[in-house]
Amino acid sequence: MAKTFVLVHGAWHGGWCWRRVNDRLTAKGHRVYAPTLTGLADRSHLLSASVNLSTHITDVVNLIRWEEMNDIVLCGHSYGGMVVTGVADQMPEQIAALVYLDAYVPESGQSWADLRPREIPPGLTLPPTSAEVFRVNQHDRQWVDRQCTPHPVACATEKLTLSGEYRAVPRKLYIRATDFPSVAFDRTYKRTKSDPGWIAKELPCGHDAMLDMPDALTEILDAT
Repeated sequence: MAKTFVLVHGAWHGGWCWRRVNDRLTAKGHRVYAPTLTGLADRSHLLSASVNLSTHITDVVNLIRWEEMNDIVLCGHSYGGMVVTGVADQMPEQIAALVYLDAYVPESGQSWADLRPREIPPGLTLPPTSAEVFRVNQHDRQWVDRQCTPHPVACATEKLTLSGEYRAVPRKLYIRATDFPSVAFDRTYKRTKSDPGWIAKELPCGHDAMLDMPDALTEILDAT
């Protein structure tokens, strides 16, 4: 059965990172959207001090509204977990499944800065983390480093306010990319694996699983 997917990238990335998965899901007959969040990649010309987490949540909320989507599989990678949680909290009735791909799963009152292991440096933006640190496969590293752009710092410092409506989404999946070391993601994976309200899976690859293992990730998403 054809499904609708909205794929939300993580920090420093853009919709470009989902190209391989997008192509594979589309070939299976699904409807796929992979928006670039404001201030990043092909929308980097919109970078300003006012771009924050709420901006990115609104990016996706408005996409869903104007494309009149329903029964969505909403997937967030890394920082994108902050975004999809906020989106699902605003429109849970339109989300069939929430997928967190090596992603942060925040509670109300938490910011990305509260959850990430490193301090936020002063300034307007956060410089990209290298593809090598993310354990991206050797073939793609130069390309990923070339594509990544600075991330608006206000996205990291704004705390997420949730009503709890996102908990009504019927299916929740956490995917851990096990070759990327992260205490935060390990902790979340362990918690979701023991929670009967979640499905937890592993992929033996670096943090950018959509680049390292697009076939396996597509199969997981297709089955969600």
